[in-house]
Formats: sequence, C-alpha cells, structure tokens
Amino acid sequence: MKTLTLKEWKKDISDNKGKILLSILFLIIAYLLTVLSGNYVDQTKAVSVPDLILDHIPVINLSPIFLYGIWIVIIVFLLYPILYKPKKIYYAVGMLSLFLCIRAGFLVLTHLKAPVGAISIPATGILAFLSYSNDLFFSGHTGLPFLGFLIFDNKKIKYFMLFSSIILAITSLLMHVHYSIDIASAYFITYGIYKIGNKIFLDWKI
Repeated sequence: MKTLTLKEWKKDISDNKGKILLSILFLIIAYLLTVLSGNYVDQTKAVSVPDLILDHIPVINLSPIFLYGIWIVIIVFLLYPILYKPKKIYYAVGMLSLFLCIRAGFLVLTHLKAPVGAISIPATGILAFLSYSNDLFFSGHTGLPFLGFLIFDNKKIKYFMLFSSIILAITSLLMHVHYSIDIASAYFITYGIYKIGNKIFLDWKI
C-alpha cells in the first residue's frame, strides 16, 4: 500500500470534496433508512420458522466475534481508502450507503422473527442505535465484508474482507441469530449491489 504525503492527501481530498460530501449525504440517508426499517420490523408481527441447518447444529455463544468483528470490518472498510486512496473514499462510502439502502428495503419486506434459541446480544452505546431483533434478511455481517472483498483491489484488504465474511457467517449460524437463507442470500444480493453500484458510480471505482 502506497503511503501518501500529507500534501498529496490534502490535494486528493480537496480535488474530490464535492463527491465526498455527496457520498456522506447518501450515507446519512442510508443510516436513517436503516433505523426506520429496523424499528419497523421489530414492531411488526413476526414468527420464527424451522431451518434445516440450524435444527442440526448446536447454539454457541460467540458474541464478542459477532459484535466486534463487524465493527473491525466497518473501520477497515472506511479507513483504508481514507488513508491510502482518499480521492476514492466516495466510492467506498457510496457502495456502503447503497448496501444499507437495499438491505433496508429487504428488511421491510421480510417479517421473520429471530430463530428459536438465538443468542441474545446486548448492545450498548452507539451499537444500541443499530441493534434490532428481527433485522434478519439479509445478513449484513456476511454481506458487508463480502462487498469489501469485491470493491477493493489491494490483495491483503480483499482477503481480509473475504475471511471476515466467512467467519462472521459461521458465527451468525452458530449463534442462531440468522437463518441459513439470510447467510446464503447475502452473497448473491451483495454481488448484485456491487454490479448496480458500479453502474451508478461509474468513475468512482477504487
């Protein structure tokens, strides 16, 4: 990874401040949609359903991995372009925002309650604002790092994201906090988001 001088970093930010501000606005909208959809699904009538895979695996509490793993992914997802490719930060933020918006849409269409026996995950501080009981389809813990794998070109970052996606997918299943369809569909839907995002953002690619 090429390290930029402070002067180069400032120039990249200055030259692309319009796109950066636009992507931040998009992220704020995506965050609001995530909150609204999360609150909506928690207030609707929902039921738990059988799951072929969950019915045959034990419940294991891996809360630290589930809670902090996704935050490590988010930090790397944003910090890598900020530090090493600031002129392309708007692409990463734009793709993250599109991911959140599309996931919010899927949430309000799918009224499923958390699987029977799911590990309860208490969230505090900033985590509490994005902690919902029935925000299941599709799995953000699986999809977001997979999106990072798709959009970044640095091999170390790419495979860190892919590894994180697999680990968080397995963790979600072992904790029974997602149905297997939430996990499996995340890869297909996220790939679709990636293709749509590249059409929307055109020259924003990293």
